[in-house]
Amino acid sequence: MSDKIELITIGIVVGSIRKESLNKKLASAVIKLAPPGIIFKNIKIDDLPLYNQDDEQNQAGPVTRLKEEIKTSSGILFVTPEYNRSIPGVLKNAIDLGSRPYKANVWSKKPAGIIGISSGAIGTALAQQHLRNILVFLNMPVLAQPEVFIQAREGLFDDQGGIGPGSRAFLQSWMDQYIDWIKKHIQE
Repeated sequence: MSDKIELITIGIVVGSIRKESLNKKLASAVIKLAPPGIIFKNIKIDDLPLYNQDDEQNQAGPVTRLKEEIKTSSGILFVTPEYNRSIPGVLKNAIDLGSRPYKANVWSKKPAGIIGISSGAIGTALAQQHLRNILVFLNMPVLAQPEVFIQAREGLFDDQGGIGPGSRAFLQSWMDQYIDWIKKHIQE
């Protein structure tokens, strides 16, 4: 038996580009719940051009960087706000850029998890459902349960930027299941 820890890299795509984004804060807090050997890398989407099929054969530098970061990730964690009962346009744009040109979809077979936070009572439930529909079409196995719909409330985050005690057990359970999901799919 070996004590060696196998490193797994997970790309994080936050669907908000706002400086003080609650979803960026959630992403930073939830990754602290991961076990040793898991490396999270933020995948930047705020510099991407708008998807245009005319550009598919000569993609901009930020698009090729995005695709390479996805390719080198064992899985993807999407952390999304909800805008007008769906996902933000900046997130949909990143997904579209990564899936094109036709038959060059870098998202395919990357196991995914989805979480999100908003001030509304249902959190990001509808955005997550829309995102699931998109990801399934792109051939991404998406963790179905448990679902994580978080309403921003006092005490969700602790003073160190981690998850507060009231939500820690639930989100730790989610993280444990998400990591098991990633491991299951990268072994296939």
